[in-house]
Amino acid sequence: MDVLDRRLVAALQVSPRAAWGEIGRAVGEHERTVARRLQRLVAEGAVRVTAIYDDLRSGHGRPVHLHVQVRPGTAAAVAKALSDRPDTRSVYALTGVADIGCELVSPSREALHDIITAQVPAIDGVLQTQTQVVLHTFRTVAEWHAPYLTEQEVAELRPAAAGGPLPDEDGMSPLEQEIAELLVADGRIAFTAIAERLDVSVPTARRRVASLLERRVLLLRAEVEPALLGLEVEAQLWLKVRPDGLDRVGRTLAAHPHVRYCAATAGTHSLIVQVALAHEAALYRLLTEVVGDLHEVTGTDVTLITRAYKRGHLRKSGLLTLERTP
Repeated sequence: MDVLDRRLVAALQVSPRAAWGEIGRAVGEHERTVARRLQRLVAEGAVRVTAIYDDLRSGHGRPVHLHVQVRPGTAAAVAKALSDRPDTRSVYALTGVADIGCELVSPSREALHDIITAQVPAIDGVLQTQTQVVLHTFRTVAEWHAPYLTEQEVAELRPAAAGGPLPDEDGMSPLEQEIAELLVADGRIAFTAIAERLDVSVPTARRRVASLLERRVLLLRAEVEPALLGLEVEAQLWLKVRPDGLDRVGRTLAAHPHVRYCAATAGTHSLIVQVALAHEAALYRLLTEVVGDLHEVTGTDVTLITRAYKRGHLRKSGLLTLERTP
């Protein structure tokens, strides 16, 4: 992608359902240019617009992060087996003690025990697992955008957030669930198409979509490999944080432009942070100048992501290699 492609993708990440004309006005480009470039990237599969649930609040499941150690020579097969599971949201190959990192959404608290004690260990090649249960999410990958826009450009694209705290749980009606599934399949599906498929009026479709997004039980996402955006160094930071500073540290790191994901967890570490940067030197600066300045952090483990097999429930099957070909 060239500089303009990356700016347009960043704009789509900020507002995945924005009209081409809205994106053009925000970034100072003609609507036809925006449409031609983004439609090409979507058609090629470089960018996919989808949606993800806020699993804890919507009641869709309980997210956990797994670190998986495997028998030498079996990492790719184990990653494929994990990616084949419908309950895995992301699967990565990692450096460090663990060979595979996996975010898995258990359908219930009861099912989690069987998944981590029987199902995952039964995969051929798995030697050992370590589980971190998500307690609170400060930033999801759906809320991150590549750092190529000005604050004014972001403000023009980003819908106004609803005021006030969100409830810990917020259910969905049967109709909202059907609408959500359509948005997961295609985050830019037209209101008219939603209305036709579900036999409701267009105003009803528009109103229900707005409600899902305003209540944040569903989050729209423009998925793209960070390397295509010039951010070729991806890492997971596992932090130990004093309880009295956990909320401040989480909020501070979630606001950083290179942090794609940040969540409080229960396990050996209290915070997981996923970052995407242009160079190893930038990761060093983030560790020393940003994380190092947070005195509530008492320990840090860093693992690099060397390959993504699955992101946001989307399989990556050779896509990165194909897209990097000149």
